[in-house]
Amino acid sequence: MPVKLEDRPIEQVREETVDKLIVNYSHAIISAEAFERRLDEAMATESHQQLVDLVADLPLEADSKYDAQKERSFTPNYSAGQAEEDDKLISILGSNVREGQWVVPKKIHVVDIVGSAKLDFTDAIFQHQHVEVNVANVLGSLDIYVPENVNVTTRMFNIVGSSENRAPSIANRQAPQITITGYSVLGSLEVSVKRTMKEKFVAFANSMREALGMPKANN
Repeated sequence: MPVKLEDRPIEQVREETVDKLIVNYSHAIISAEAFERRLDEAMATESHQQLVDLVADLPLEADSKYDAQKERSFTPNYSAGQAEEDDKLISILGSNVREGQWVVPKKIHVVDIVGSAKLDFTDAIFQHQHVEVNVANVLGSLDIYVPENVNVTTRMFNIVGSSENRAPSIANRQAPQITITGYSVLGSLEVSVKRTMKEKFVAFANSMREALGMPKANN
């Protein structure tokens, strides 16, 4: 006997609904406007029945090929090999940026003195599950961007400075864990998500639609 709908984990039902929306949108069964409207509702609701009702009229289901494409797109970039154990990002009266598909070392030392620095982990390649970012920030600003499938913990000591962690840290236990330590004197540190999960879903759905040779979506 199947488990009652209301007894199932809500996030599992939500994931199934989002998958079905993406599959049907990518096959041009629903419009871009309908896809984004239903996606917003699916991500906001806490009702099992509403999630099911959102896709009750859609004929296509996610299959193993879809699951494989989704795993490649949403799993953090892991790569075998030897990454540097330590790296430094130094900005003194200037700016320094680390972004794109860079290999993340086990520990990163950031020195920011009257400057600005940016660490962008959005497309980074992880070779360690636990990564530490040690910060020495004096009259500087440091922006750290992370994907939603990475967990972030901040353990900063601030002296007339500020540290703000806007990352949701809802990834599973196997996801990379970034721990930010150090101090900020009259400086600022902000951790945020560069692309929201909705933006990732829309981009993934559009890439699937393009791969299937469907015409460009119009609202």
